[in-house]
Amino acid sequence: MSGVEAFWPALQPRAIIMPPLMPRSSPFWIAVLSLGSIMSAARAADPPCPSQLPGPAAPPGPAPAAAVPDKSGKISVASDKASVGVDGNMSLQGNVDVRQGDRAIRANAVEYDAQHRSISTEGSIDYSDPVVHVAGQGGSYSAAQGADFKSAQFELRQRAARGSADVMRLTPDGVISLQGVSFTTCPASDQSWRLRADRITLDTRTKLGSGRAARIDFKGVPLIYLPWVSFPLGIERKSGFLFPSIGNTTRSGLQLSVPYYWNIAPNADFTFQPVEYSRRGTDLGGDLRYLTASQRGELQWNYLPNDTVFGGSRSRVRLTNVAELPGDFRFSVDAANVSDSSYFEDFSQGPEGTSTAFVERRATLSLRNEHWRVDGEAQQYQTIDNTLQETDRPYARVPRLAASADYGWGPAELVRYGFDSEIVNFDRAISASLCSAANPCVTGWRIDLSPKASLNFDGPGYFIHPSFAWRATQYELKYQPNSVTTGQERSPQRTLPIASFDTGLLFERAAGARGQRTLTLEPRLLYLDVPYRNQDNIPLFDTALPDLYPVELFRTNRYVGADRVGDADQVSVGLTSRLLDARDGRQFLAVTFGQTYYFQNPRVRLPDELARTDKRSDFVAQVALTAFRNWGADLGLQWDPQTSSSERAHVNLQYKPAGEQVVNIGYRFERGSLEQAEVSGAWPVSRSWDAFVRGVYSLRDDKALERFVGFEYRACCWRARFGGRRFVSTHTGSQDTGVFLQLELTGLASVGSASDAFLTEAIRGYAAPETSLRTSTAN
Repeated sequence: MSGVEAFWPALQPRAIIMPPLMPRSSPFWIAVLSLGSIMSAARAADPPCPSQLPGPAAPPGPAPAAAVPDKSGKISVASDKASVGVDGNMSLQGNVDVRQGDRAIRANAVEYDAQHRSISTEGSIDYSDPVVHVAGQGGSYSAAQGADFKSAQFELRQRAARGSADVMRLTPDGVISLQGVSFTTCPASDQSWRLRADRITLDTRTKLGSGRAARIDFKGVPLIYLPWVSFPLGIERKSGFLFPSIGNTTRSGLQLSVPYYWNIAPNADFTFQPVEYSRRGTDLGGDLRYLTASQRGELQWNYLPNDTVFGGSRSRVRLTNVAELPGDFRFSVDAANVSDSSYFEDFSQGPEGTSTAFVERRATLSLRNEHWRVDGEAQQYQTIDNTLQETDRPYARVPRLAASADYGWGPAELVRYGFDSEIVNFDRAISASLCSAANPCVTGWRIDLSPKASLNFDGPGYFIHPSFAWRATQYELKYQPNSVTTGQERSPQRTLPIASFDTGLLFERAAGARGQRTLTLEPRLLYLDVPYRNQDNIPLFDTALPDLYPVELFRTNRYVGADRVGDADQVSVGLTSRLLDARDGRQFLAVTFGQTYYFQNPRVRLPDELARTDKRSDFVAQVALTAFRNWGADLGLQWDPQTSSSERAHVNLQYKPAGEQVVNIGYRFERGSLEQAEVSGAWPVSRSWDAFVRGVYSLRDDKALERFVGFEYRACCWRARFGGRRFVSTHTGSQDTGVFLQLELTGLASVGSASDAFLTEAIRGYAAPETSLRTSTAN
């Protein structure tokens, strides 16, 4: 829920995606040539290209009047001239048109064999059925034996693909055999790339193709030789080797990957992703995915038996699984592990990976229904950033049990009642030498219970919600021997009442020259009364002070976590105004701001939290502009009235006339922490060229954190991307520089690629085009 929405509570009235070619996240390649997967089909709707067959080889002429296919299996014949023998054989000449069901043959001259119900010709022939269109020089056809053609040009009906073959045979059951083949998805006027092979078989029943002694040429230059190749004729997945990929990185040297894809079942697949590093050795990576009616999951791993740079084995594994169980239960697992703290620095692909401090492991059994929310959970962390002191690392929560209930009673559920509860054990391994009486090391159990009740008076344009809760918290603590002091409590407890009065109004009026807009004004007020309790004897297991957003003003506890409950004698005031579309309620603009006023200054504080002497909280404001004439904006401010300075601020501006056209400008500031400026964008610079850019600069450190410039050229049947990037690659701030080159061929290469994923993450709002290859037309 956004901060704006929080000011007005609601009133009461093929399952598995084809894997990309690129292996798992790896260091940004110094040079990469990525051809994608020969298994991968083009998109369901291939890009519209010019006609791919120059036209029928037979001389043009008017089609016979009887053009409706005869599905009875009988052969109908029409021609300018015909001679019939006593045995029923015929010689047909001039605009010959032969039809059987949905098959049609046109030629200059045809010989018909009545006994075998077959036709043949030594001249030009044009054959067409729902699967293929063929123009050849000589051929034969019979319903029993199929069709044979010489010097054939063919076009597949069900996808944008064409080619030629010295010999072509079509069997009655839909298998096409080709010899001396040239195959492409480019139009006839474009010879950008071709797949050449000694033999290719296309099975239109299973929608699979295979070939032997194949070679791919791009712009007349041989790219790769394939002794055997297999590929789908539609969008179906198929087992087989993916195209190899090569690259280079300063950390790992030359890289070579030859992935293998195993289509285990319609709802399961596995990609074996071995990578050979010239400096490090072999990485045996894999990705297993599965999906059933009640379960979905993925298992990813990488394993280097002997990393010669690191001096030992390296590994990474992650399991994610969600299972829907009977009775509104769900079981989910998200667990990961890496072999060492340097793994992400060596194998990640940017600052996001190298800044990883922890790897989470969580298993949860949950129940959700109309009134109950129950979670049984085990949660642990693996520390990746070893610069963190042991005392600053998160606690494991094993086990954790949380339950909440919410019920309504009376007319329109005037009375709401329920409770929140939690039982959790906190554990953490710390060296005894780091523990002392001044810095105690503690673990233990926490039990937290909070029954609550409220009255909900809701009506047109207003709400009034008085509520009351009682919160009781009990601890059972265990201290390290050298952390024990006299009078130290092993079972501290805390109980206190929480009373609040939440109310708001909603005003609206027509706006715009034609009343096409609705302008709202939504004031809200929350009074909160929580008595002070001294909580200095309670340890901090999982409690922190969150960043102050508008939504935080209307919470009954200013802390996140049960170890601290803030005392309060205060009123929070907020105001929101929205500009909406009067027809569909779409929001164009929302402005919200608010502040808390203290009748008594808060006394409960965290160890590093400054005491507040002013009678006001920080002032917070937020502006959101969405879907208004291609413009978007998100502005936020936290202003400290005591120092007359901003504590936090962010500005994000976006211009997005289309998914492929977007420009972003951003600024982020947190006092004492960061001050960064960012610009990113994707924009077509011509009909065939796109440009991409991203830059992140730290104003606080006077240092560029990331710079990226890239270009893309799109044609009808191929595209190429190239660019350069420099980014922070280690915790110490050292940077790597990389350049990349990627080539994709329609029908052989996966249109969705790792570069698409990178651009989508790096450039906010960018969407890879659905039809990513443009039409080529001659001027």
